[in-house]
Amino acid sequence: MSRSALVVDDEPDIRELLTITLSRMDLQVKTAANLAEARQALSSNHFDFCLTDMRLPDGNGISLVREINQRYAHTPVAVLTAYGKVEDAVQALKSGAFDFVSKPVNLEVLRSLVQTALRIKPNTTYAQSQGEADGDTSRLIGRSAVVQKVRETIRRLARNQAPVLISGDSGSGKELAARLIHDMGPRGEGPFIPVNCGAIPAELMESEFFGHKRGSFTGADSDKEGLFQSSNGGTLFLDEVADLPLHMQVKLLRAIQERTVRPIGARQEIPVDVRIVSATHKSLKPLVESGQFRSDLFFRLNVIELQMPPLRERPDDIPLLAKHFLQQIADQWGDKPRTLSDDALKVLKTHPFPGNVRELYNILQRAIALSDGSVVQAADLQLGDSTLETAAPSMEPEQNLDDYMENVEKQLLEQALIEAKYNKTAAARRLGITFRSLRYKLQKYGIE
Repeated sequence: MSRSALVVDDEPDIRELLTITLSRMDLQVKTAANLAEARQALSSNHFDFCLTDMRLPDGNGISLVREINQRYAHTPVAVLTAYGKVEDAVQALKSGAFDFVSKPVNLEVLRSLVQTALRIKPNTTYAQSQGEADGDTSRLIGRSAVVQKVRETIRRLARNQAPVLISGDSGSGKELAARLIHDMGPRGEGPFIPVNCGAIPAELMESEFFGHKRGSFTGADSDKEGLFQSSNGGTLFLDEVADLPLHMQVKLLRAIQERTVRPIGARQEIPVDVRIVSATHKSLKPLVESGQFRSDLFFRLNVIELQMPPLRERPDDIPLLAKHFLQQIADQWGDKPRTLSDDALKVLKTHPFPGNVRELYNILQRAIALSDGSVVQAADLQLGDSTLETAAPSMEPEQNLDDYMENVEKQLLEQALIEAKYNKTAAARRLGITFRSLRYKLQKYGIE
């Protein structure tokens, strides 16, 4: 079946250029010179895509974006913005635009944008078309009101290309949310590349993000593809984005704005089609105010913010999460799933969980490793006053959450190695991580 597009612009030359470009993509194109004509076309036709200018003779393209989102939710709409008008682009994305393209129009960028838009599911929400058991937001475990709100926000975010900043405490599920936004959207078949911005040495950052050409610096023995090129057509997830040094913030901002990168030693820019999703457990606003984080980069990354709730705000979800993790651990270890005693569940529901969902998983993993029988008892959790110090490092007032979680992680790594008789492959399997990830963590903590 033929797909259709509506182009709204008051300049005849631009309408003709866009019509030719979209027609060559096998789209049936209808044009409008103003808002009135656009509204008339929308009321009498079905469109699979709409592209509108920001400035129109009888109003603003933003109003059309809002109308289409309210009345024709099946139609993704992108906007044309003047070159360098970042504020217009951000305003359009906040209003519900799928994406934007700057004038003068780069036709390669436009074609890529349209192809992505046409891959959006026709239904208003992904869940309506796929159901709750097909790898969608059901992976976000819980029935609490805050989780339901997060699910709905993720479904909405999956339908556009706006940059998303996911905030929340360590261990609250920020990477899971980013993966869901990617998987449920039109880029779901493309790569999802996560990168911890705080784990890359400052001197290697430019090479890691943008790549390099052979011979461009000492040790560059071959061409290397950067993270932007690796995530082309997909999503680049910038975890702990607050840890980016200022010199990389400048380069990252340019790559996002221009949608191009230049590998170290290269003479030409390379176009990239990447959606940026970032995350942080720190508040960026104080860092912006203190000059540690660029305000213009914050402005671009924080188009839409998704707040992940801490586990302490949804204790009623703990039984569901615990059941899910117990089954997951059993599958990984090739064992029968354990169950929790009533007392054990009561202890978990009253625990403050400074490490959130990740801490719950670690507690259950440890309890299964150290307990006998098919039922996990309260004592096996080792969360009581008498056993807390042997179960995990105490949370000293001056100790921050990251240090606490690193100590817990180190202890679990050492424990898994002992149980696997120092077989690293078996230890990685027990922990449910890749061998490469295990090796990185062992090096990080200096564990032989």
